[in-house]
Amino acid sequence: MNNQQQKGLYAAIFNTVIDGVITIDERGVIQTVNPAAGELFGYTAAEMIGQKVNMLMPEPHHTDHDGYIHNYKTTGERKIIGIGREVMGKKKDGTKFPFRLAISEVQTEVGKIFTGIIHDLTEQKRAENRILEMNRDLEKRVAERTEELSDVVNKLIQTNKELEAKERELLNSLERERELGELKSRFVTTASHEFRTPLTTIKSSASLISRYTEPGTEEKREKHVQRIQSAVVNLTGILNDFLSLSKLEDGKTKSEAHDFSLTNLCSEVIEHIGTILKKDQQVVLINNIKNKNVHAHERFIRNVMINLLSNASKYSGEGKTIIFKVENDDKTIRFSVKDEGIGIPADEQQHLFTLFFRANNVSNIQGTGLGLNIVKRYLELMDGTIDFESEEGVGTKFRVSVPI
Repeated sequence: MNNQQQKGLYAAIFNTVIDGVITIDERGVIQTVNPAAGELFGYTAAEMIGQKVNMLMPEPHHTDHDGYIHNYKTTGERKIIGIGREVMGKKKDGTKFPFRLAISEVQTEVGKIFTGIIHDLTEQKRAENRILEMNRDLEKRVAERTEELSDVVNKLIQTNKELEAKERELLNSLERERELGELKSRFVTTASHEFRTPLTTIKSSASLISRYTEPGTEEKREKHVQRIQSAVVNLTGILNDFLSLSKLEDGKTKSEAHDFSLTNLCSEVIEHIGTILKKDQQVVLINNIKNKNVHAHERFIRNVMINLLSNASKYSGEGKTIIFKVENDDKTIRFSVKDEGIGIPADEQQHLFTLFFRANNVSNIQGTGLGLNIVKRYLELMDGTIDFESEEGVGTKFRVSVPI
């Protein structure tokens, strides 16, 4: 291939290559332009040749381009020559577009020539931008779906909690219903047993009284009258226990705190207990009351005192002494009841305040198993406390504390 043929080949390649090709001299003046470059920037070759190449650059490169060339000629530092980079170009109509610029340096007989290969990145950038936009849209949708899923999960968790709460409520209701069923059964059994004995006594004594009408039978008649009175007292106590329990279960038991004499209350309680004491039993009051007048729930305290003293008498033999100690300060009323009774078996003491509980050593003594449970409930209504110590065959001591 001769020189003419080579030139023709180079010209064909130069004019048909799809990327733009521009050559400039050392001053930055455009020497040649291929058709692809002219089409890319919107100029004819005649409009570009002889012009500074910075006509194809937006600011700040348009102004700084001569400085780039001078710096390279002075220092030899390459920032793009032989390296290539992505830059922005400016078309004839002012439109800016991205392209990949690769520059090579050629030394010729007339000086250095710089050849720039321009690869348009417009479509690539559009595709990248579309991908970025699609990614952002996808991320947004994922975030929305995640939020929706989170809402669904939270609702499921909340629903599950509500179902668990309802299940617990149902189980509690069933347990409560079972307990009520047991209570009713035990109530019927206890009531039947406790009512039968005094009623039988009343019926028997009332029948026998009619036989003792002759002079000289007054003592026998009086004995049966006392038996009837005692049976009536027992029935009254049983009914009072059931009535108190019913009111406590229904939440109808209320008491307003008010000022009253603690000393007078103790006297009234001892007088009441005196009517039910066994033969030769006595209650000894140890009065350590500092403040005679107190502000508390008098009715509840009276009921607790009477119940504990009644139990002390019931579970103690004839001729035994009951110690009733009362004291107070500015904040608390404290009292204790100590008997010399049968005591509570150690292995059963943990059940003492349970509804209908009766220890195995009281089978021959009448009772409903309600009293101490009622006492505990009264104290809970007053934010009070109760504890005890007991030894079987020796006796029992209850200690009560009630806030003023």
